[in-house]
Amino acid sequence: MQSHLPAADSRALVFAATADGLRLPVIDVTHPAFAVADDPASVAARRDAFLAWDRRNRRMPWIVTRLLMRLAARRSRLLRKIMASDNEYLDSISTYMFKLGADHLPPGFDGPVDRKVAAAPHVALVRLRMQQIARLLAQALRAPLAGAPHAPLHLVNIAGGPALDSINALIMLARAHAPLIHRPIAIHVFDAQPDGPAFGARALLALSAPAGPLHGLEVQFQHHVYDWNDTAPLARLLGSLAARGAIIAASSEGGLFEYGTDDAVVANLIALARASVPIVAGSVTSSSKVRRRGSGCLRAASKASRRSPSAAAMRSPRAAPPS
Repeated sequence: MQSHLPAADSRALVFAATADGLRLPVIDVTHPAFAVADDPASVAARRDAFLAWDRRNRRMPWIVTRLLMRLAARRSRLLRKIMASDNEYLDSISTYMFKLGADHLPPGFDGPVDRKVAAAPHVALVRLRMQQIARLLAQALRAPLAGAPHAPLHLVNIAGGPALDSINALIMLARAHAPLIHRPIAIHVFDAQPDGPAFGARALLALSAPAGPLHGLEVQFQHHVYDWNDTAPLARLLGSLAARGAIIAASSEGGLFEYGTDDAVVANLIALARASVPIVAGSVTSSSKVRRRGSGCLRAASKASRRSPSAAAMRSPRAAPPS
């Protein structure tokens, strides 16, 4: 597989294997191969590209779109995975492959149709979402880490699959504020499925190898099987960590706040608030019709469209103490 890296950057990509043995690049958003420009002009340009893409799609009759999608799926393993899913959301490994972008798809998923799907305007925003959550975590953690140099750091990731937002927050801190994170660190992934966290653990191991951006750090990775409708396991861990004086930051990128019911969201936020977790970063996308078409067009061509958040949803990623 060819990696399209800028000539000025000689850092090699890091790879890890999924539970099925698929070898994938590990996304490091500080690497030019994966960094997404998120200055106002770049974000505006991406939005304009998405709106133009949406207008073109709307001009095509729905039955024609459905037929074309089914025909294209015959030549795209990535599209077949989307259309075969019975869930309201895509599995974590398939979502991760979208984040890789068209230039870094693995062999067998890198045909012309696969690349076209991965290059769609709204797909690039999925990696940007992860990058923004990671940056919010890293920025919010600087002050508490500096104020408690001996306290352990625990990153709690709810429905985060491989938890690459948590891992990338550590990469950002390691590159810019390395002394702050030379302490015991643990990433706790609360997720119902094992495949995403299994890949995340292997990705962390690869990033911690010599010459990796996390080499020399003491980081544990723990998967907690979790149903976000039952917050008791989360509350128990948070209570234990708080009693030990740990620094805790929580996140859910493309997970709880996107697909959980209002009751589930509130219950998880209450659990975080009762443990006085000072940092919570999450993504919730606008419930506008344009957004629903963008996120649901591929899935709707098969069986179901993605759930849209309620009107109370946040409009963009942010980090704040739960209230």
